[in-house]
Amino acid sequence: MLKLNIKNETSRLRAVILGTAESSGPVPKVEDCYDPKSIEHVLAGDYPKEADMILEMEAVAQVFEKYDVTVFRPQVIKDCNQIFSRDIAFVIEDKVIRANILPDREKEIEAIRYVWNQIDRKNRIILPEECHVEGGDVIPWNEYIFIGTYSGEDYPELITARTNIDAVIAIQELFPDKIVKSFELRKSDTNAKENALHLDCCFQPIGKGKAIIHKNGFLIEREYEWLVDFFGKENIFEITKDEMYNMNCNIFSISEDIIISEKNFTRLNTWLRQEGFTVEEVPYAEIGKQEGLLRCSTMPLIRD
Repeated sequence: MLKLNIKNETSRLRAVILGTAESSGPVPKVEDCYDPKSIEHVLAGDYPKEADMILEMEAVAQVFEKYDVTVFRPQVIKDCNQIFSRDIAFVIEDKVIRANILPDREKEIEAIRYVWNQIDRKNRIILPEECHVEGGDVIPWNEYIFIGTYSGEDYPELITARTNIDAVIAIQELFPDKIVKSFELRKSDTNAKENALHLDCCFQPIGKGKAIIHKNGFLIEREYEWLVDFFGKENIFEITKDEMYNMNCNIFSISEDIIISEKNFTRLNTWLRQEGFTVEEVPYAEIGKQEGLLRCSTMPLIRD
């Protein structure tokens, strides 16, 4: 049996699901893309190649091995993009919550069924159908659960709006002792630089009481201000629109002071090292073309 334990983003990682790029399928048609950034690269003719993405994910697997983290991988489904394991489920405390995701991604859940089956049945949560949520929008932070959402009237038309208010309410009911704080995110199906696909695309808490944030990802300025006040301005690394587009928020903490980051994030990685973090740099720019990066492709199961 797996004893799940996730209270925050930074306690020492012991077990994780890392997605896979194997058999990720042909270049999608524009109309089959889930986000504006993928569309951009399909149209530009430089959509990432499977072989490159496999190498990138292998680099992350090696970092996990170095730090003695148990790694589960999804079973490979032919011609299916299974990179972003955070989308399909997420863990808070000792519970795994299955994401109600875009319907044509159901089979991705089946590929991690063997992990799901190792979890105590009472801790496997499937939310009601009307609750839409993806793991990238959910950030457990000790007594808080931060959730990115979108409640505009055009929610049903937006493929980039992934988490609704129903899900926020359901999670609050599941964890009555936590303070659930939701944030309205800026959405665009057509302009990747104006689109915060998930909360972890424009905000991420890291160790030592620090956080990375992009102001324009938030629709309501006072919600952004709340986070700045919560962490303290001196502890915040503000990223630019281009850095958000390149997924600088979407790094991944192995512990309070060890972070996996993309090797091209020069400004961020320099700051992290100045602040005393160990930065494990990996190549992940090809995967980044699909509007997801390190946090999106990892789903932590156990932290100390």
